Amino acid sequence: MTAKADFSHHQNVPSRTLSSAIVMPDTARPVSPHPFVKRYRTEIAASSSSVFSTLAAFPLDSVKTRMQTYQYNGFLDCVRHTYRTEKLGGFFRGVTAPMASITLVRTVSFSIYQRAKHVYAEWFKKNLGSDILAHVNKPGTYPTFYSVACFGAAGATAGSVITFLACPFELTKLSAQVSVLLAERASHCKRSHAVALSYQNKGTLRTMANIVKHRGAFGLYTGFRLHLMRDTLGTAIYFMVYESGKHLGNTFAGDQPNSNKLAVVTAGGMCGLVSWAMIYPIDSAKSIYQRNSLLYSKGEKVEPAPKIEFFKRHMYRGLGVSMSRSCMVNAIFFSSFEFIKKRIKTIDHDDDRNL
Repeated sequence: MTAKADFSHHQNVPSRTLSSAIVMPDTARPVSPHPFVKRYRTEIAASSSSVFSTLAAFPLDSVKTRMQTYQYNGFLDCVRHTYRTEKLGGFFRGVTAPMASITLVRTVSFSIYQRAKHVYAEWFKKNLGSDILAHVNKPGTYPTFYSVACFGAAGATAGSVITFLACPFELTKLSAQVSVLLAERASHCKRSHAVALSYQNKGTLRTMANIVKHRGAFGLYTGFRLHLMRDTLGTAIYFMVYESGKHLGNTFAGDQPNSNKLAVVTAGGMCGLVSWAMIYPIDSAKSIYQRNSLLYSKGEKVEPAPKIEFFKRHMYRGLGVSMSRSCMVNAIFFSSFEFIKKRIKTIDHDDDRNL
């Protein structure tokens, strides 16, 4: 009797309505982009965070480059001279190149780092019996020699690979930042002055074309050896300090509210400070050599790069500015990076609550 009643009830439902009721759950719900977003959450978080942090700190980067390549009586003298001769736009001269390049470079770099970290962690687990990723994620633990070595090796891998992509963009940025000073200081030589003037007021692609015109296609990789040395060492230190600092911060904070956020901000700022302090003389030598090369044409011999001298005052001009900028950039970057990654991870949970 009950079965008959149920059957007759369905008989009274219009076929179109019944069909829609059956098919709707499978066809009406749009295809979710979540799998793609979640799979590439590292790249999405890195690219968007790079835009924020680069734009916020670019004026300090511009002042740093000027202080490295020319003599000033300190930070304020450089700021006053730049504003007097180039106005506010001078601090953002060449910003297009790093906005594009740093976003691309950092996105690729983090992608390589994440993959290399898991490869090296698997090697340590297989050959040395140390499960680094499980140890790092375990509450109350501290960094070990193996964990620091794993993060450093992954960082060095990312830094060395990314140099091939970053070098032309960084040379373009430098030429835009110092183009006015280059012309001003080369005024005694008509030919050098004309070359220096050709680098002024050009966008990223036109500047690259100008470098190729004067130096040839390989001119875009001027200073590559120094760049490779800087990025391999610097990126290794960068990720060692960040990962280990975040690990320590979480352990010291315990279960305190917002402890993870504070650990991320602190570790992000510290990784920028420590890495720049360690590699700054290499960066100075690179910047000076690249600046000098801009005045030479293809086939002409560029004067040798200055000797890399640690603990020599002239190799650390602009270090304070650079470290302040790096601390700001990385604190902003990693805060945004970790937030976006975690937000992407919770997308499915939010959708489930809204159903």
